[in-house]
Amino acid sequence: MTPTSHEGFHTTRWSVVRSAGTRDAAGRASLEVLCRDYWYPLYALARRRGCTREEAEDAIQSLFARLIERDDFASADPDRGRFRAFLSAALRHHLVNEWHKDSAWKRGGAHARVDVDWARAEERYAAALAVDASPDAAFERDWALAVLDDALRRLRADYVERGSAELFDALAAELGGAPVDPAPSRAEQAAALGMTEGAWKTAVSRARARFGDRLRDAVADTLSDPHDVEAELGRLFDALG
Repeated sequence: MTPTSHEGFHTTRWSVVRSAGTRDAAGRASLEVLCRDYWYPLYALARRRGCTREEAEDAIQSLFARLIERDDFASADPDRGRFRAFLSAALRHHLVNEWHKDSAWKRGGAHARVDVDWARAEERYAAALAVDASPDAAFERDWALAVLDDALRRLRADYVERGSAELFDALAAELGGAPVDPAPSRAEQAAALGMTEGAWKTAVSRARARFGDRLRDAVADTLSDPHDVEAELGRLFDALG
């Protein structure tokens, strides 16, 4: 689902979820997208709170199944204005009060599932253990990185739509994507794409501006009030240090 604007007000996926509830098709679809994009910080949080790999997988899938299949948004409180705050609180509650009591949950048996790469998740988690941080601080950092990844995916889709996927892949390292080793010079990058160095610099500048726009879109989709975007961006950059 693509966010829309009405009279200058950006309607986010999270606000659609809150207003419609998961029983509405649009709200359910939006919630599924948000869960798909931001599952990893929850997985890592569950692991840091003592879950084994298998327990974390089951807990996250059962949490998403409950959220997607049930109208758990009717009693939304002000703290749920940030999707990350809602999800982290929901996971803590789920681990303590719901998961082990949910006899309906069986591995692989949930009606609603979010497809994720669990093997890659464990690799990321193992690498992140080198960072000395509390579970809450690590969750904030993981969430910020997930938002950046979401923004990069959105921007790449823009370039693909214009038939410029090769250009985006070359620009990705300039935008915080996976670096190339050894890193080519700008002159080499320009030559590889049949561009002048000046044209390459212009392409980099435009891509950074567009990435900023997509980053704001990604952040807005996790807020009930899009006017909070700049403040939320500040929190995310603080989390990244």
